[in-house]
Amino acid sequence: MKLSKLVKNIGEAFLKKDLPVLKTGNLVNVNVLIQESTKKRLQSYQGTITSQHKAGLNSTITVRRVSKGIGVERIFPIHSPDIQSILIVPSK
Repeated sequence: MKLSKLVKNIGEAFLKKDLPVLKTGNLVNVNVLIQESTKKRLQSYQGTITSQHKAGLNSTITVRRVSKGIGVERIFPIHSPDIQSILIVPSK
């Protein structure tokens, strides 16, 4: 078996199956597991998806929000074990 096929087969076991269909412009709420020394907690990050990078296990989304008048962008690897959930916020 070729190395690329072997890596692809191993990587498929780590892909998350329960992700919603993500599109640029969607308002999302990303729950991230944060570890501070020995404690773990969930931090919610809500914003608009500005870009997507689709690369299998290395897929990422960039989420932008405005905090205290300043735009903040954060890049999330969507298949990371630290991402607990990604929820699409319905528009009003």
